[in-house]
Amino acid sequence: MASEPEYHLLVVDDDARLRELLRRYLSDSGFRVTTAADVSEARLQLTTFAFDLVVLDVMMPGESGLELTSALHGEGRVPVLLLTAMAEPEDRVNGLEQGADDYLSKPFEPRELVLRIRNILQRRPAADAGARDIRFGGCRFDVIRGELYRGGDLVHLTAAEAGLLAVLAQKAGQAVSREELSVSLSGNVRNVDVQMTRLRRKIERDPRFPRYLQTVRGTGYSLKAD
Repeated sequence: MASEPEYHLLVVDDDARLRELLRRYLSDSGFRVTTAADVSEARLQLTTFAFDLVVLDVMMPGESGLELTSALHGEGRVPVLLLTAMAEPEDRVNGLEQGADDYLSKPFEPRELVLRIRNILQRRPAADAGARDIRFGGCRFDVIRGELYRGGDLVHLTAAEAGLLAVLAQKAGQAVSREELSVSLSGNVRNVDVQMTRLRRKIERDPRFPRYLQTVRGTGYSLKAD
């Protein structure tokens, strides 16, 4: 029997204890899990990685989970499962109206959360494999997992390198500005060139004359995929 794909989840909750409990439980249930403490951090993660589903708390300091849900729904990017302490029917309806795929009231059984997540993922249309894997030269980059392979061998990437390559891979063939790339590096524009130099050493046959990670003069960089 073919194994299930490793789905990548983003868990967003300002409660550090609950966030860590969810990370551990969902990881033990076979998911890859990234966490964020608020919507601002979640937006940063969403620009860096491709997620299969977002588990999102409604009430948080700053921008609310409902606002992010509405934005994601408008972009048609990723399904959302809302978590909330508000259990009134109108609250649930409001969340669904904003584009949430499901709604779970706190407190909840972790097993129910996993079942609801799997139900949402099963309803999704099959993803195009080309949207997940980007190939260039003898390399393959798994956008969802943030993993780079040369042939069948895994190439070690730091978190910064994987984040930078993920942004480029999602816009393969397009010029991406240093400012946009810096989002995956906590806004450090100066660090973009440093990380690009390191990536080229791992990818290019001759880093001095890059074929795939190309400099776009006056703008930033571009990934030339096969």
